Amino acid sequence: MPETTTRARNDVGRYVNDALRDRYFAACDAVYAMGAPALAETDVQTSFGTTHVYRYGPAEPAAESRTPIVLVHGASSCSAMWYPNTAALSAGRPVYAIDTPGDPGRSVQREPIYQPERAAEWLDETLTGLGLDRVHLIGSSYGGWLALNQAHRKPGRLASVTLLDPGGLEKVGLRFFAWIFAGLFATFAPKALRPRLASWLQQPVLIVPELRVMIRSGVRAYRIRRPAPRPLAEDELRTIRTPLYLVLGSRSLLVHPKRQVERVPRLIPGARAEIVSNTGHGPQIDHAEQTNSWMLSFVDSVD
Repeated sequence: MPETTTRARNDVGRYVNDALRDRYFAACDAVYAMGAPALAETDVQTSFGTTHVYRYGPAEPAAESRTPIVLVHGASSCSAMWYPNTAALSAGRPVYAIDTPGDPGRSVQREPIYQPERAAEWLDETLTGLGLDRVHLIGSSYGGWLALNQAHRKPGRLASVTLLDPGGLEKVGLRFFAWIFAGLFATFAPKALRPRLASWLQQPVLIVPELRVMIRSGVRAYRIRRPAPRPLAEDELRTIRTPLYLVLGSRSLLVHPKRQVERVPRLIPGARAEIVSNTGHGPQIDHAEQTNSWMLSFVDSVD
């Protein structure tokens, strides 16, 4: 059983109580079961707490030597969110999915990591603890900010960075928070209305029962204690030299897709950017097959 945080601090995330935590873990396990089975789980000790990591492996032993993929999930979630992607991404190379400290998951946070310098140090220590010298880093939403921040501050271990509708490119606006709250309230809607609401809000969580239960359990069980990350300035983006791939949903409310598809390649030399049509903030969930294919094509081209 993972340890729980013993000190109640206003800058460190924590579970409300053990019962709600265990109920949330059970909901997460139901979502994990929809993806590839993890070959192993491990806890990495860092200066900021214990980072829980899931490892997925290739079918062919020879592929173990290929540069691994590391997945960093979005806010208010855990590595279970990668269930539509783990099988495809791990078919030909190792994959590690990290539970970010400060979000509901099996990691245990002891020190804050919302400051950009500390976030980069935490992720670098985690990769060191896993024995990974070179990785393809893929981040979604808040995990996209973590990946973008890493490419700016500590890029030494990064073979490439893929950003899925990421934070860090624009200030988080009220429209995004309104969408988050609308989606949460919609989880309580009658079953017959959920498909229509899922289409209107671009919220697949509403029509996947396991996801719906996981999200609702996480909101009840965990208290996040961090501000929204600040976007990187244009001068900071210009420092990035890691091969970078940006994938945005055409109906994203976190960023303005057309603006960023033009802006990011202009500021980051060699960066690629694409828009997935008919989707919002979760292209890797809404259009998993297409997004998996794009991500694998990109990392293969870098290798």
